[in-house]
Amino acid sequence: MASRRVQSKMAMRSKLHLLRTLTNSKSVKKNSIILDAFLYIIKLRLQLEAIQREYHNLLNHVQEVKLEKLTGTRFFVKVTCKKGKDVLVSILEAFEEMKLSVVQARVTSKYFFGMEAIVEAENGTDVRALTRALQMAIHKQSIENL
Repeated sequence: MASRRVQSKMAMRSKLHLLRTLTNSKSVKKNSIILDAFLYIIKLRLQLEAIQREYHNLLNHVQEVKLEKLTGTRFFVKVTCKKGKDVLVSILEAFEEMKLSVVQARVTSKYFFGMEAIVEAENGTDVRALTRALQMAIHKQSIENL
């Protein structure tokens, strides 16, 4: 009977020591160690919630339009934005309005919408005008998705 008590106390002491080590607690008393562990868990939970908020905020506000003139009338277009319904359609409509032909394109939409394309202009298209048109198409689409 006594040996069971001793084993139980030793197991409890070992668990408290482990808990104290994991939570970096300086306390010696059992109640204080448990309270420190409880506060540590709450702190970790708040940190996790902050990371999740930041992640969702990042996904909601990712928007990038990069253009690079390649040769003559060809442009390299890179678009990254929040995934939404018919984003690709809006971008292709913007290309059509600016009389651009898509030579090659690669699109992804797993976590966000991403597109890399090579487009060719019929007339002298300005990089800034094309960038603005794509930003407007993305913005218009994001408003429609609300």
